[in-house]
Amino acid sequence: MTYFSPDLKTRLEIAFSGCSPVYRVPSVSSSLIHSGSVMKLFYRFSSVCLLVFSIPSWGDSPPRLRVDDLVSETIKSNPERLFYEAALQGARAELSTAGRLPQPEVHGTAGAKRSRDFQSGLSGEGVAWSVGVSQTFEWPGRLSLRKAIANLDVELAELGYQRFVHALGNRVRLLALTLSGSQERSEVASKVANRLHELRETLLQRDPAGVTPILEVRILEATELTLRKRAAEARLSEDSARVELNLLRGQPTGAEMEVVAEIPILGEIPPVDVLLSSAETNNFDLRSRTAELKQQGFRIDLARNERWPAFTVGPQFSEENSLGQDRLAGVAVSFPLPLWKNPANNVAAAQARRLQAETLLAVSRRDIERRVVNSLHSWQAKKTELENWRPDSVEQFRAASELADRHFRLGAVPATTYVEIQRQYFEAVDTLLNTRREVLENVLELEQLTGMDLTHSLPGKP
Repeated sequence: MTYFSPDLKTRLEIAFSGCSPVYRVPSVSSSLIHSGSVMKLFYRFSSVCLLVFSIPSWGDSPPRLRVDDLVSETIKSNPERLFYEAALQGARAELSTAGRLPQPEVHGTAGAKRSRDFQSGLSGEGVAWSVGVSQTFEWPGRLSLRKAIANLDVELAELGYQRFVHALGNRVRLLALTLSGSQERSEVASKVANRLHELRETLLQRDPAGVTPILEVRILEATELTLRKRAAEARLSEDSARVELNLLRGQPTGAEMEVVAEIPILGEIPPVDVLLSSAETNNFDLRSRTAELKQQGFRIDLARNERWPAFTVGPQFSEENSLGQDRLAGVAVSFPLPLWKNPANNVAAAQARRLQAETLLAVSRRDIERRVVNSLHSWQAKKTELENWRPDSVEQFRAASELADRHFRLGAVPATTYVEIQRQYFEAVDTLLNTRREVLENVLELEQLTGMDLTHSLPGKP
């Protein structure tokens, strides 16, 4: 997509500069009309217009994306989402056939028959054939159990899809904040490093004499190198976050984008008992474990029901022609004999799997409780730390760094004070950005664990 510059007048002047005077003729004389030069003028003017509007604008910038737009785009275009959608579609397809009887079967035979009566000595040949239809019937209650198991498969697939979408949205929000924070961190570090570099070059041009000026130059150089390393690390973090965001939203890894910096505005977190109660009800892992446990209960009932075999019933008709014509019509019934399989083993295996599901549910419940409490304590500590910052703290550090720069050039501020205030300016920005990210990370983890909307006041969320 081409972004056009708003200064169209400047572009027109550039396009028309260097053209022959015929391009800038304000009026058309009668001699030109009669000579046919009007058409030439028209074609030349049209070519210039096309040239003007086809010139790309200078300084094209990547698209600016809000966090909510980035989350919506990622959820719609994420390639991994198709896997969970396919699993859900497959579970629903299996549900549609779980409660149905097996397909009826048609069977038939055909052949030749030869008969001989030993008393009369007569013999004859003819055709013998038979045909029948059979339907297998399950034991009462078996189809409903299979349908209940299939319903829980659909529920598990839906929980997996919801968990994926929720985790993906939280990951995008965290990466967006990381990307914008890394950009700001890199800009501040580069700005301070450039300031130190310019000042160091100025001091070197003065041909310093004595120990103190030389040591001051070395202090400036060491601080500059350290800040340039921090700026490089911030750029690497920015590139890593951008690559992951592009992959999550199905874009090339090198696609440029700019995320609008949005500072999270978070409210109070409910007490720990409310969070644990919500996690018991809404946590995706616990809901999945509960559904699996319930499913294993149905599998035990199904294994017990399968101790009684299914039976097949259907009409059949046969006819034989040799010495005479014999016809047979009746009903056929068949069922398997449980000689090689022991149904009690299937019941024992199902009960063992249910015991495993109960253990996994108990372990998951303890793990979720631990993670909720730890995330809450971490959020409380980070929020207390964040509240110590004044709204204008970073701005005051920036003003102090500029003030120190001016007075150091005048010789009113020693090198140690100047370097320290420059370093602390960057450290303040870095600490604030890291604290904001950690607070958001803890809140998003609590959201994932409890299923509660704890970031309703976060920009980009309703």
